[in-house]
This record gives sequence, structure tokens and C-alpha cells, in this order.
Amino acid sequence: MSNLAEISSRVERALDGLRPYLEADGGDIRLVEVTEDLCVKVELHGACADCQMIHMTMKGGVEQAIRAAAPEVEKVEAINWTTA
Repeated sequence: MSNLAEISSRVERALDGLRPYLEADGGDIRLVEVTEDLCVKVELHGACADCQMIHMTMKGGVEQAIRAAAPEVEKVEAINWTTA
């Protein structure tokens, strides 16, 4: 298994652990890719895509869980959410 595939697998497991909490609020999250420069790109679905609390969810939940599972990750970003 390549390094990126192994990192993706660990990230998927981390997201699987978060999924029940996101689904309880009507949302979900999907891993889009892990780039060569170790950026994890996720896509938010349902209520998560336009939730007022998503910044806290991304920083305090998603990013923390991903970094715990794959500490080598440099950046975590949601491709369909902006901070503006």
C-alpha cells in the first residue's frame, strides 16, 4: 500500500468515527483526496454544508481527529466551505 493510500485509509477511519455525530445533526462528510503535499480535502454534506458552527466542527472535531489518525497531514480543508 502506498503512503498516500495508507494515510487515506487512516483518515477514512477517523471520519467514520465522526460520522455518527455529524449524521445526528443531519450532516455528513466525505474524503475527497489526500494530495501529494499532504493536504486532506473533505466535502461536507447536508446540514454541515451551511451550518453556522462548521468552523468549530472543522477545527475542533474533523481536523483534530484527522491529525490524531495521521499526524503527518499538513492541512485539512473542506472544498465546499469557505471562511468568508
